[in-house]
Amino acid sequence: MSTIVYITTNNGVGKSAFEAVTYAKKMGEEVIAVTVGNADSSLLAELGVYGASKVLVDRNANVDDDQQITRVIASAVETTNANKVVFSHDLIAKAVAPRLSVRLKAGLVAGAISLPSTEGDFSCKVNVFSGKAFGSVTVKTDKKIISLLPNSIQPEATSSACTVEDFNGNAGETRVKVLNTKKPEGDIPLPEAEVVVSAGRGLKGPENWGIIEDLAKVLGAATACSRPVADIGWRPHHEHVGQTGVAIRPNLYIAVGISGAIQHLAGVNGSKVMVVINTDAEAPFFKAADYGIVGDAFEVVPRLIESLKKFNASNN
Repeated sequence: MSTIVYITTNNGVGKSAFEAVTYAKKMGEEVIAVTVGNADSSLLAELGVYGASKVLVDRNANVDDDQQITRVIASAVETTNANKVVFSHDLIAKAVAPRLSVRLKAGLVAGAISLPSTEGDFSCKVNVFSGKAFGSVTVKTDKKIISLLPNSIQPEATSSACTVEDFNGNAGETRVKVLNTKKPEGDIPLPEAEVVVSAGRGLKGPENWGIIEDLAKVLGAATACSRPVADIGWRPHHEHVGQTGVAIRPNLYIAVGISGAIQHLAGVNGSKVMVVINTDAEAPFFKAADYGIVGDAFEVVPRLIESLKKFNASNN
């Protein structure tokens, strides 16, 4: 038996792919990665470091066509006699995994945050009620599909190389035509970022965002914002984190000038550590935060940047 891991390559091969392969490897079976499009073979070969034995690439399928991707994965499952399929819980997984579940008659765990149980039934831990509680999803079908929430597992190097093979997944004709593509700005995609610095209307205007970008730079972090900031055009919408934006689970989340409405918390409360900077000591965010600073962002953040620069200099 083997486990298929579908790799999304729209923005290259990154941390989420390595997490998914590591996760599959820890389940103890041969790991075969599958992808579509024209990704660089040398980048795909890096998946071997994390446990993939080979990568199957259907270069004729459209990376934006959910139906084609579903057919390619189903074909790979049949060819390799796989009994499990793992995705990273991204937009592709949300569209493809349910289709694949119906096609394979396979149970689906969407947004797993743990490895399956090793005793008794095959079950995985998931977040429920916008991250306020945990649930356990049990799958009893022969074939099983899991989508893994980003930052739920650390990538682990186990092997050194794998083969990259062209694969005919019988994708069929595409019905999708891409008119244009807008890629998010910044070096670190938000769902993959281990550190995120975010800000809200407490910054008073887009002209003041420099201190947030400076803090992110010194921390090697991605930048984000609250929904009102994106709605009024201070920041691009792809930086909006929250229930109606991007859901993130970084190791460190720093919120500057954000009150902490429940919709915002629903998208960030999976963060390992949350730090809040706000002038309002009664801001709801302080109840959820691990650390809080009551103070003016325009005084606190520059001092924080200065201290971090001194710390980095003394430790290099």
